[in-house]
Amino acid sequence: MARTRQQNVTAAQWTVNGAALGSPDLTLQNNQVFGANVFSPAVQRHRLPKHVYKALQRTLARGEALDTSLADQVAQAMKEWAMEKGATHYTHWFQPLTGSTAEKHDSFYGPAGDGTALAEFSGKELIQGEPDASSFPTGGIRATFEARGYTAWDPTSPAFILENPNGALLCIPTAFTSWTGEALDHKIPLLRSMDALSGVAMSALELLGVEDASRVFTTTGCEQEYFLIDEQYFFERPDLVTTGRTLYGTKPPKGHELDDHYFGSIPERVLAYMLDVELELAKLGIPIKTRHNEVAPNQFEVAPIFENSNVGSDHQMVTMQIMQNTARRYGLVCLLHEKPFAGVNGSGKHNNWSMGTDTGLNLLEPGETPAENLQFLFFCAAVIQAVNSHQQLLRASIASAGQDHRLGANEAPPAIISIFLGAELEKVFTAIESGKVQTSKPGSFLGLGTPVLPPLPLHGGDRNRTSPFAFTGNKFEFRALGSNSSPAWPNTVLNTIVAEAVDELTDKLKAALKGSTTLEKAVTSVVKDVWKANKQVIFDGDGYSEAWHKEAETRGLANLKTTPDALPWIVEKSTVAAFKKYKVLSKRELESRYDVFTEQYVMNINIEAETAATIARTMVLPAAVRYLTELQASGMPELVGEVEPLVKELHFALLKLEDANLDENHPDSSPQKEAVYMRDAVIVAMEDVRDVADRLERLIADDLWPLPKYSEMLFIK
Repeated sequence: MARTRQQNVTAAQWTVNGAALGSPDLTLQNNQVFGANVFSPAVQRHRLPKHVYKALQRTLARGEALDTSLADQVAQAMKEWAMEKGATHYTHWFQPLTGSTAEKHDSFYGPAGDGTALAEFSGKELIQGEPDASSFPTGGIRATFEARGYTAWDPTSPAFILENPNGALLCIPTAFTSWTGEALDHKIPLLRSMDALSGVAMSALELLGVEDASRVFTTTGCEQEYFLIDEQYFFERPDLVTTGRTLYGTKPPKGHELDDHYFGSIPERVLAYMLDVELELAKLGIPIKTRHNEVAPNQFEVAPIFENSNVGSDHQMVTMQIMQNTARRYGLVCLLHEKPFAGVNGSGKHNNWSMGTDTGLNLLEPGETPAENLQFLFFCAAVIQAVNSHQQLLRASIASAGQDHRLGANEAPPAIISIFLGAELEKVFTAIESGKVQTSKPGSFLGLGTPVLPPLPLHGGDRNRTSPFAFTGNKFEFRALGSNSSPAWPNTVLNTIVAEAVDELTDKLKAALKGSTTLEKAVTSVVKDVWKANKQVIFDGDGYSEAWHKEAETRGLANLKTTPDALPWIVEKSTVAAFKKYKVLSKRELESRYDVFTEQYVMNINIEAETAATIARTMVLPAAVRYLTELQASGMPELVGEVEPLVKELHFALLKLEDANLDENHPDSSPQKEAVYMRDAVIVAMEDVRDVADRLERLIADDLWPLPKYSEMLFIK
């Protein structure tokens, strides 16, 4: 049996490994585990003195700072709860600009001086930590030798327990700041942006007659796409191990062109894995709602119910960690790269975003008659203006090296940012512009042609899967986020630009109301002006078509196809002005992010290029030479003539790649110029090597080819 066939037989074998859930009786209270490992308000109510609990909840509801006099009592209750869960250590869990999370574990126990140890945890340790921050990316805010950085407890995101087979860890969500008070993470600007939007939205609601609300929250719910492959294949692919994506591999005979995988029956091993993941997430209070097969073979999706943007972003980072850790129990590896397989559907993280009050009012709920819902029209118009005014910044917020492979095909939206509203809402705004507003039609129903099936409500518009920013009923779905990214930065950008738009529209509404007009006429006038100025960003057609790319250009919409095109918009004057005005990020903090993200792009491409060159020189080229030697010995010149030119072409392309990636050939005048060089020289050289290698994969004997193929990796369930 050929080596690859042996691999396939081994990988296809799976039996229940003892970690499966079984089928507990979920009607019994003891089997309900949701939030069991979260220091939630319910746990706080039970464990804290009544006055401390009320003070803490009052502080959180108002978005104020916690009185440090309460911190010791909260810390004591949290420590006792965590130790009952088996935790011996705690960590300030934070999100630096690395794109992942960070933690430093400290023990509760300290020596008592008599040969024993005492478990202690003070309010000071709860509120503030000081990790050695010298090696985290800061974009020049701090020098490497300046090691001091602080983590600060975020009481709005509940502490939680991460379980391990040998113990447990108390994780305290925290912000991460320099000793000068500048944000070094994703949490601080997200919280600032939520505060900014809340402030201006409350001013708008006051004019619109909403009096019972005291705060506005933004919400998010991220649909997470991912691939699962057998771990045997993963560890035989140096490119997957090092970069998260395959740098070589030709398309399999069958991909996803038959659409038979999408929403198909979930394979047993995968479903067992999903159930295990969902159990772990349920313990952490993460409200998972949906799971299904995605478009590509071995691609899947999990989606939560929406939450407060800060908590939802924290939960997304935990979800990715749990998904990757749990996969190994099932002999699988969870791939979160945006494009792990070329020519196959990529993975995104669809960010469902909305605004709501602390009284439960959704500001983006159209209601039964959208044309008469002044509140909805006002806030929807603000979002339209924000997206149009800052379309380039939105594109920059989701930019990365991996994203450049994904955007624009196979269910991923194009790099052109546009809004899909749906036919009914577009008619409403068009009617307002023309001054011919009519009463919205009452809800109608879809007849399904048989009395056995119930009538279904007819929505005002179809969905558009190619739109990067689509209205989906009572929220906007920002579909362009990459699978492995933190949603915190895109949501920070979205909150900030919408805050700016709401603020501007509120000023216009105030001015209109001074003219002794009615609220309805004033809102209609403001909405009309916004629509006329920004309707070019509305598009309901095929975002993949060449015709749309040409039309978008005539409309003045940006098409920032690559990360080096997009990232400079983080430091554009319009961006700096908005973020400074609403106190989300200073110019220095924005510049640091631009430098960090640009450097990360360059480093990721450099790592990919070195990995691609190493695989080509030590694996692909030797396999090709061995096969060529066999063919030459066989006395079949026709076969030699097929392979020999490709071997020479591969060697030539490899030399060009190695030369392009030499440090001395990189421009060092600016990070932006180096990023452009990586895009235009190094990536092109990598693609040339891959092109030849993929052609050789189709010719070289199967037992000589050194890498697991797409046709193997994507079809072992």
